[in-house]
Amino acid sequence: MIVALRAAEFFAYHGFYPEEQHTGNCFIVDIEVEFTPTASSGLHTDDINDTVNYEELYDIANKHMQQPQKLIETLATLILEDVKARYGFLDRINISIKKQNPLAGAKVKYTEIIVGYNK
Repeated sequence: MIVALRAAEFFAYHGFYPEEQHTGNCFIVDIEVEFTPTASSGLHTDDINDTVNYEELYDIANKHMQQPQKLIETLATLILEDVKARYGFLDRINISIKKQNPLAGAKVKYTEIIVGYNK
């Protein structure tokens, strides 16, 4: 089973350069997790505790988006570690962070990093 949070938008102050940390930027976060439901879990019980709550995925991302980092690689890794700690039964986690308008004066829609975990 796959549960995904797609295109969560945040305005934050991540960036290597001081001007990025001062002016901020728009970031897009995707979180995709995969797990194997058991016969007594999510698909049959209709209990949110037997699956991954995408609202909690958003809360984890939001917490880290509010804590500036120089590298979005670091940011994505911190989000991944929190998701993994909260949901120890996951088989796979992918975190994608897109930084919109990353280069002043250049025509680039976004840069993206992806970090992943496979059990």
